Amino acid sequence: MKSLLRSPPRPGAASRGRVLFTLMQCVPFLIALAVLVIELTPAHFIYTGPFLTAVPALAAVTMGPKGTAAATALALAISVTTATYNDAWGTLQVYTNFLALGLVSVAGFITSSAVQARRQRELDQVRRIAVAAQEVVLRPVPARLGPVSAGSLCLAAGTGALVGGDLYEAVQTPYGVRMIVGDVRGKGLSAVRAVGVVLGAFREAVHYEDELVEVMNHCTAALRREAAVPGAYAEEVLLEGFITALIAQVPDEPVVQLINRGHPPPILLHQGRTTPLMPPSPLPPLGLEDLASDLPDKPDSYPFAPGDRLLLYTDGVIEARDRDGAFFALPQTMEGIRADTSPPAFLEQLHQALVRHTRGDLADDVAMILADRHDIGQEPMPREADMR
Repeated sequence: MKSLLRSPPRPGAASRGRVLFTLMQCVPFLIALAVLVIELTPAHFIYTGPFLTAVPALAAVTMGPKGTAAATALALAISVTTATYNDAWGTLQVYTNFLALGLVSVAGFITSSAVQARRQRELDQVRRIAVAAQEVVLRPVPARLGPVSAGSLCLAAGTGALVGGDLYEAVQTPYGVRMIVGDVRGKGLSAVRAVGVVLGAFREAVHYEDELVEVMNHCTAALRREAAVPGAYAEEVLLEGFITALIAQVPDEPVVQLINRGHPPPILLHQGRTTPLMPPSPLPPLGLEDLASDLPDKPDSYPFAPGDRLLLYTDGVIEARDRDGAFFALPQTMEGIRADTSPPAFLEQLHQALVRHTRGDLADDVAMILADRHDIGQEPMPREADMR
């Protein structure tokens, strides 16, 4: 999911909107050019004063204070040029045109500055609301959870976006540390709300369900309950899309247990080498259970020894492309980060590498959880890289 809009725009609608807005910004300069052509040709008998006065007024509507100032400077330059070319200095008409142009320019500049300030206040308010929503829905995971040191990172695609459609959570329970990461396939507010439904079901079930499979079943059941209500937001997600999800459990034993429902496999970093923890057989995402003849009743288990690192992530990481279309090399990047880096610093280095690869142009949301395994009762050693 890439935005918080109610529904995705029709194909080409956004492009047509941008083209129309660009054309509107060009109108003042086209008018100024037309006035210049008229005044420098035999058609200069046409009175062009009102047209030139409209240039800064139109610029104030779409271009802000800087654009208004540029349009004003252009209009003044044309006025001086045409008055000189037509030898009209000293006439009342010229000075009247200059006065009208000056008054409209000042009014346009003041108006555009006020509008820009108001829009900035509204944008700041929206961002504050988005930050608050992110802290409630996607709160940062605790730094220490039993035998695990953890860190989390969430990046929403789009300029200025703060909340996206990926989900994650890590909770310490009587059964071990339980984590989830997922991705809603779909767009709009319905997908964001579906994220809330899944996270709510997970946060409740992890504390009283001793079987990890039942935790995943609770997430599926919560979505289906919402979809059963006519017009419910989850109905759009289940009918038009789905949710990929991965649930992990780190018990006292040196293993990690996984249930992967159509999600990219987590990556284990062991002694500087990465290994994707592929499921024995692929399982359908949440909402597509009917495509599977039989769902397993037990999680898959993999070694997860003290000193190992486990990265849970969404496909926005591995599907990020550079200008040449090459995918982001996540395993190689992980192997290149120093082993004495703390989970938050490790994720920050992954973030910087991702930004360099895409040049800051993410095409999809990104969510990551990094978990370091320690011995039971052992405090994590201070990371040398974080002490500098």
